[in-house]
Amino acid sequence: MSVISVENLSKHYIIDHKKGKGGNSLRDAITHTVKGLFGGKGTDDEVTHEEFWALRDVSFSVEQGDRVGIVGHNGAGKSTLLKILSKIVEPTTGQVRIRGRVASLLEVGTGFHPELTGRENIYLNGSLLGMKREEIKASFDEIVAFAGVERFLDTPVKRYSSGMYVRLGFAISAHLNPEIMIVDEVLAVGDADFQKKSLGKMRDNSASGRTILFVSHNLTAVQALCNKTLYFEKGQLIEQGETNQVVASYLSKVARTRLRREWATPEEAPGNDLVRIRRMELVPEYPQGATHIDVRTPMRIQFEFWNMMDRANLNLSLHVYSLTGECIFNIGSQSQAYGKGLIQGECVIPGYFLNDGTYTISMMIVKDTVTPLFNMEEGITFDVEDYREGVAWYGKWPGYVRPQFPFRVEALESLKEV
Repeated sequence: MSVISVENLSKHYIIDHKKGKGGNSLRDAITHTVKGLFGGKGTDDEVTHEEFWALRDVSFSVEQGDRVGIVGHNGAGKSTLLKILSKIVEPTTGQVRIRGRVASLLEVGTGFHPELTGRENIYLNGSLLGMKREEIKASFDEIVAFAGVERFLDTPVKRYSSGMYVRLGFAISAHLNPEIMIVDEVLAVGDADFQKKSLGKMRDNSASGRTILFVSHNLTAVQALCNKTLYFEKGQLIEQGETNQVVASYLSKVARTRLRREWATPEEAPGNDLVRIRRMELVPEYPQGATHIDVRTPMRIQFEFWNMMDRANLNLSLHVYSLTGECIFNIGSQSQAYGKGLIQGECVIPGYFLNDGTYTISMMIVKDTVTPLFNMEEGITFDVEDYREGVAWYGKWPGYVRPQFPFRVEALESLKEV
């Protein structure tokens, strides 16, 4: 039975852009307003209007007990969809039919009154969900224990940290028996233990017939929880279906990759009168069944360049950068003597070395180990996706590298009872 039915759903906004001498600063706005109050002329700004479709012609249905992930880049329309389903905003066109009581956790502090205590907000949220006081009281102790806010139960929630806000908000939504639970990215605020408990609780809720809609950029968490997934891009529903299939399709379509650069002749190739680049390529060795680069994937960096000098001692220096511009590492080849001609080489990045993220590779050709001849900046761009086995934590793994070094831990002796 479908508990959520969405037909031809669209949400349209008008964005105003102001052009002219008046500018867009707060000072300009105040000056313009004051002049208008005293009869002066305001600025001669030209206002243009831009149409923006946050959602366009979206249709899908969700069955009772489904755990549905919603994936896509920022601005894809995911949060707008959840706000419409939660009846926070109205759609421009289309219909939404929902059968059952909905509990939404869309951002930190959703549904909380900041001046009320944690205890009072539990009863307030339960009342908003249409529950009787006796029903809320029956789940009260379990909510407090799950959220871990016993010591601060009678403290106004405006003094709570963001983590406490999320833990209490999720505990209320998960324990007050909603038929449909809508959860946005907010679980990322919690620690590892909270994430594990939350995903387990959502699985338990689904097993008892409740329906989950879960938005997250963490695809590992989506794959761990959801049996179905919707993939959005620029306000449109691109694909829907079984989670692993949709996630694989999403990764293949959105990966920011430029794995091969090649030039046919020295005349058109980047470089100078001394050296010119013929080819740079990243060749992934995908694990069985994989279709995209993840943290397990070994990669070969292959390069070719033309040397225009009769004899020169040359070496290559490869720099790997993060998306924000930090150099993750630099590795160089041995300096060797080469004559005129085409030179090729290869460097291997092993699997389980780079963490998930976006990276670029630059290649520098160096003479006599000290004189850079040419630097091919951002020659290759590639994404590394997350992959985890045997780990129940779904937060962002820290660091730029993620090696698997030998790691031995053992017990030396047992404590004796006194």
